[in-house]
Amino acid sequence: MALSLAISPCPNDTFVFDALVHGRVPGAPPVEVTYADVDVTNTAAERGAFDLVKVSYAALPWLLDDYHLLPCGGALGRGCGPLVLTRGDRTASDRTGTDRTGTDTGSDRTGSDLADLSGATVAVPGDRTTAYLLFRLWSAERPPARIEVVPFHEIMPGVAAGRYDAGLVIHEARFTYHRHGLTALVDLGEWWESTTGLPIPLGAILARKGAVDPVEAAGWIRESVRQAWADPAASRDYVLAHAQEMEPDVVDRHIDLYVNEFTADLGEAGFAAVEALLGRAADAGLVPQTSSSRATAWTS
Repeated sequence: MALSLAISPCPNDTFVFDALVHGRVPGAPPVEVTYADVDVTNTAAERGAFDLVKVSYAALPWLLDDYHLLPCGGALGRGCGPLVLTRGDRTASDRTGTDRTGTDTGSDRTGSDLADLSGATVAVPGDRTTAYLLFRLWSAERPPARIEVVPFHEIMPGVAAGRYDAGLVIHEARFTYHRHGLTALVDLGEWWESTTGLPIPLGAILARKGAVDPVEAAGWIRESVRQAWADPAASRDYVLAHAQEMEPDVVDRHIDLYVNEFTADLGEAGFAAVEALLGRAADAGLVPQTSSSRATAWTS
């Protein structure tokens, strides 16, 4: 019987799962793949739609009754956090070193002193994405903004066209937002790292309980990662076929940033980052509480 797998079409996912998807992992079953944005897979996971599924870490509190968190295959790292973007002609009133005319006199990219998105309309890629959860934690003591959930590919064009005052973006947008004439108002990854000292937990791989053995699944994924690193050229056509709007250089930078040591194994720092994110969010009333005993059982 084939294993159902849902991942994004982003280069980091196709690079990591290429060997598993194409039957090159010894002992692994055949795989049927669905490609979808993470906001779609977050919702599908609540329905138990897939055996293995890529979701946002922010969605875990709603999913851990039915899924095991696997310690590999996901997206977690440093210098890879979400960005809040605005048009070059719109700046927050108290952005450090920038006045209302847009004259740049030096900026605080971590956003530690930025307060005024009050009344602004901010486009976000999903209400249970890690990007939005980080935004809510960062903005907890700041005046509220109006939030609109928007398909990821529409966010930067929408901000550039003035349909939204700001947009919350992830992944390859870090490398391409300048082309839309946009400015990074705050780097939520820098904010998170400077606040916690921990890496940024973005996307997780889950195994549905009763459908797949989590230890076996972790072994298949680690072998797929190992093969991807050992022979990057083997996955090239597959990766590019699902990243048709990205230039090869952007694809390479995307993989280099998001496929790292945490992809092979979360380790103590990775699990600490997940616990910190969900613990802070639960304390703020943003997600259901996840007990420490539940956390230690995530991969058991």
